[in-house]
Amino acid sequence: MFLKIVLLLVFFAIMVGVGIYCKKTATNVQGFVLGGRNVGSWLTAFAFGTSYFSAVIFVGYAGQFGWKYGLAATWIGLGNALIGSLLAWRILGRRTRLMTQHLQSATMPDFFGQRFGSGALKIAASVIVFIFLIPYTASLYNGLSRLFTMAFGIDYAWCVFGMAVLTAIYVLVGGYMATAINDFIQGLIMLFGICAVVVSVLKFNGGFTEAIQSLSQVTSESAPALSGAFVSFFGPQPLYLLGVVLLTSLGTWGLPQMVGKFYAIRDENAIRKGTFISTVFALIVAGGCYFLGGFSRLYSGAIEYTPAGTPIYDSIVPSMLASLPDVIIAIVIILVLSASMSTLSSLVLTSGSTFTLDIIDPAVKKSRGRGMQEKSQLLSIRLIVLFFIAVSSVLAIVQAKSSVTFIAQLMGISWGALAGAFLAPFLYGLYWKRTTAASVWCSFISGVVVMCICMYCTLSGNTFISPYFSSPINAGVLAMVMGLVIVPVISLFTKVKDKDKVARMFDCYERNVTVRASSSLSENEQ
Repeated sequence: MFLKIVLLLVFFAIMVGVGIYCKKTATNVQGFVLGGRNVGSWLTAFAFGTSYFSAVIFVGYAGQFGWKYGLAATWIGLGNALIGSLLAWRILGRRTRLMTQHLQSATMPDFFGQRFGSGALKIAASVIVFIFLIPYTASLYNGLSRLFTMAFGIDYAWCVFGMAVLTAIYVLVGGYMATAINDFIQGLIMLFGICAVVVSVLKFNGGFTEAIQSLSQVTSESAPALSGAFVSFFGPQPLYLLGVVLLTSLGTWGLPQMVGKFYAIRDENAIRKGTFISTVFALIVAGGCYFLGGFSRLYSGAIEYTPAGTPIYDSIVPSMLASLPDVIIAIVIILVLSASMSTLSSLVLTSGSTFTLDIIDPAVKKSRGRGMQEKSQLLSIRLIVLFFIAVSSVLAIVQAKSSVTFIAQLMGISWGALAGAFLAPFLYGLYWKRTTAASVWCSFISGVVVMCICMYCTLSGNTFISPYFSSPINAGVLAMVMGLVIVPVISLFTKVKDKDKVARMFDCYERNVTVRASSSLSENEQ
């Protein structure tokens, strides 16, 4: 207990100290929201990775999908690394940085508003962000409840309160730069922690080979004829596994808190390095989490079950860790706390800046004829951040006592709505001049409507389309695919508002730059 408390106090002191250290960088809106667009490769890559992987991944998804798919759940981590990190950086990174700087946009809704010449689009996107990030943020706290109860025996509400207060302090004081530096520190903890946990769990089960042998003898309810289902290449339910891979990997391309990391990166060199660093980080953290969860069936006698006999998925990973040495448990607590706080800080900063810059400031400008002063904008962002943390904290406590017990359920709905609404318009908007505002509206509507209907059906006990799409995960994939089809089809039948203005926007990609010969051969050398 002494070791756990000491580690926590040291961790808290470092987080607050970083916030105070970065106070000087948060004196204006650009510095507070984007770190002055001068963030290097390591900080950006770790900020991207730690915003990506939270306690939802480690406690919720690793337990749930490891139980369902066995070692095949590792494919989710591989998809997160290759699609969610590597391809995201390669396809979105450079163009996002160039276009958003050209448009002077600091948020994803502002990008939509300026790219498609519609203030209404900006407001609609802001409302979607604000509404659907709240349940996602609330889900972050839940991953801590069972771990802190197991380690300290304290009430869940105190866990939520402590995490919320600490995150609020360093975000409000230091802004984006404090978040980025703390993300780097938290990322190092996550890398070390997941490696230590995987090794410890395998050792507890007699080593890798013996653990595999034990798992191969477990039968699957969903595929009883498949021998060794949980050690098979694609697991007992390949189609359901594919849905998880797509939502958690491709879905990040449409999440504002993820894409926002590309707004702040410094230069081309930082993008190249960041691509590699972010991919390796995802490979270790996500791959390690899902690989660990793949052995969850070996703990079937230790986990908790509902009265109907269904596993309580949030109890699986804590049950796997309960038998480990105290030192490992202490490391895990810091690991999960780091994962949760890094994602929480990113989400609240995204929501605060979006609501202030894209809703409040335009409303003030419309009523007064001029926008808010910079000091007023900063104050408003901080107040919205504080409000967002408070609301999500209360929602987390209420949700913990309600019938919605799976963290993955809340996260799946949020990811599905945001990615379904934003992924296609953002991707096509960066690459295709012909993308129209009408198609963006259709994508917004389809993404939100699909997930709202899915959520209603889930809560009312009805089937959404089919048993496959009744899962918020698969419904989110449906919303994304619909957007990717709807945007080009609607764009072909509608008109671009101002072709010349759009052409000037895309000129930012065409300007000549000077690079080193090691990066690009000249015509004489080709």
